Amino acid sequence: MATLRDLSRRLGLSVTQVSRALNGHADVAEATRARVLAEARRLGYQPNAAARRLATGRSGMLGLVLPGPPRMEEDSLFVQIVAALSQHLARLGRLFVLHIADPDEPQTEVYRRLIGGGAIDGFVLLEPQLRDPRVAFLRAEGVPFVVHGRIEPPHDYPFYDIDNRAVARRLTGMLIAAGHRRVAFLNGPARNTYAVSRRAGWREALEDAGIEPEPALHRFGAMSAGAGLVAAVDFWGPRGLWPTGVVCGSTRIAMGLLEGIRALGLSVPEDVSVVVHDDELPGLRPALFDPPLTATRSPLADGWPHLARLLVAAVDGEPAERLQVEGHVVTDERGSVAPPRPAPPGTV
Repeated sequence: MATLRDLSRRLGLSVTQVSRALNGHADVAEATRARVLAEARRLGYQPNAAARRLATGRSGMLGLVLPGPPRMEEDSLFVQIVAALSQHLARLGRLFVLHIADPDEPQTEVYRRLIGGGAIDGFVLLEPQLRDPRVAFLRAEGVPFVVHGRIEPPHDYPFYDIDNRAVARRLTGMLIAAGHRRVAFLNGPARNTYAVSRRAGWREALEDAGIEPEPALHRFGAMSAGAGLVAAVDFWGPRGLWPTGVVCGSTRIAMGLLEGIRALGLSVPEDVSVVVHDDELPGLRPALFDPPLTATRSPLADGWPHLARLLVAAVDGEPAERLQVEGHVVTDERGSVAPPRPAPPGTV
């Protein structure tokens, strides 16, 4: 079986350089890391977990805790997350542990059991919330973690995130630029920090354009087709508010919204302009909607290799300020935005 010294000799690097590349340290160039990982895979290198635990006092196991079984519509995303994290952590010589918790058990007690006796060295945290109890607990216990997203300051922890406030500003701004002044926002759950940031971006874009945000046009809710369908009925039904443009926080919401718009005899973009943020969820592409939707796009899958690398580096003692990555967001302009029509008589 290949050893670190074998890799060192074949690559012309020191044992320390090879070890730091395998363990995801931030001071290793990406080209060097890729070369080391490729050679390790070619030679079938496997780190000695028992030796690492004796030498470092760590188990080499890193965890993800889910608060309960995923909903059916999230099954494919769940598989993607688990497969990607497991694969990327394995390439860095670590083991991945998935724990699906009892929804009735307090979150901190789940983590307390998992860190007992040094069983798990660190955790990936998904869907961070304001005043997140997981963060407070792991900070107090001195257990490394990496967040997919951000919580409120201080930002003294590793994270991978996109600028959600800027995303909402960009999407809202595209509708404003087309002439819309009554712009609704169908957002995610109120407890999630990304949704709070997006609400702020929506408000800022409107205020910068001299438009007073209407609280009734902003909705926190599930990232689901059902939430989009209900919003369509509420917005354009008999007592609706009749926004002329809508920002959807996810493609699932947009799918339900478009279904509701069509059922009400309206069309996009003639009656309503619709834009969306695209996480590139499995099987849902804004370009394939009818009509194709203008979108900001940042694939969730881009984050998984970063999360694996950042967590390994955090466990190995890298300072948090070197373990913070902001992902790229691109804009895809398509055919779902047009100037607004006048609202029907008797509407707001």
